[in-house]
Amino acid sequence: MRHPNASRSLPDRQRRIALAGSLGAFALLATGCSRRESLVDLGGPGVRTFHGMAMGSRYTVKLASGGLSETGLAAARAAVAGALGQVETLMSHYDSRSEVSRLNRQPLGRALAVAEPTWQVFEQSARVHAASGGAFDVTLGRAVDAWGFGPAERQRQVLPAAEVAALRQAQRPAALVMDARAGTITRQHDVHSNLSGVAKGHGVDRAALALEALGLGDYMVEVGGEIRTRGLNGQHAPWQLAIERPDALPQQALRIVPLSGLSLATSGDYRNFFVEGGRRYSHEIDPDSASPVAHDLASVSVVAADCTQADAWSTALFVLGPDRGPQTARRLGLAAHFLQRRADGSFSETSTEAFRALDSHAVG
Repeated sequence: MRHPNASRSLPDRQRRIALAGSLGAFALLATGCSRRESLVDLGGPGVRTFHGMAMGSRYTVKLASGGLSETGLAAARAAVAGALGQVETLMSHYDSRSEVSRLNRQPLGRALAVAEPTWQVFEQSARVHAASGGAFDVTLGRAVDAWGFGPAERQRQVLPAAEVAALRQAQRPAALVMDARAGTITRQHDVHSNLSGVAKGHGVDRAALALEALGLGDYMVEVGGEIRTRGLNGQHAPWQLAIERPDALPQQALRIVPLSGLSLATSGDYRNFFVEGGRRYSHEIDPDSASPVAHDLASVSVVAADCTQADAWSTALFVLGPDRGPQTARRLGLAAHFLQRRADGSFSETSTEAFRALDSHAVG
């Protein structure tokens, strides 16, 4: 059942994959160069580009519309900024006035009516939670904060065992109750929600829909590494997107994925982490342990019909790890690519059949 205030949903014409960041996938657009070692945007004839800041990240929009006027470009800028601003206003856990922050303060058992975008993100998150066996959990806000990856700006350090045990004990199944008819969410247990694993992807989707409402059909929208495409680039080919080589400085492309009408998101351990005692502790929290994941996956990239799904599922599969992640992705037919660290510093690659069908290719 839909939220009572639901308006335009994400495109129904695109197949829905069973529902879920870090910087990891980013655009390598209209590449005509023979060397792909560096992430260079060469644009293309008729491509209009603009940038901005939203949701704590830089965003880039490319429009392959040769006849787009300055007025049309200004309208596109305003539409994207408005769409991203709305998602940030609703879902930012850094803003005490956002709906998510209000939900986290809501007395237990008292329903909170939320806007349709917020409802949609929680609804899809619940689907991914169920389909992933609980690997994706937006109610881990307290654990995220405790480990120093949230708005509390707590020092990043390994937590005492007793504090970790308390965080695990605080997690409860069915902590949130959603009423689709009323459009409300109710906290049944004292958990805090954090939508950082899905909200950015949803912002990309909202920005893309805002461009489509203006009649723009050839675009690439990227926010902090989460990307959605439609149509063709300036060279009348699918948009060429890069999966990043983890740990590389400067950034380097490892694999190129041509996409049109699909989205790409990557989750990994190499952008937001700290090291203590020789171990890397990333921002990706495992719900089972209430601690950063403890495996040697470096990144997981997911291609899906929309960026909300791609963002959430890349997080879920990363949390599941190098064995359960690929198994789950294959079982659900997800297009996923896994990079696992080897002892010598190189990476092994594992792809699902659905990802291999995308005709990606390695760089170099």
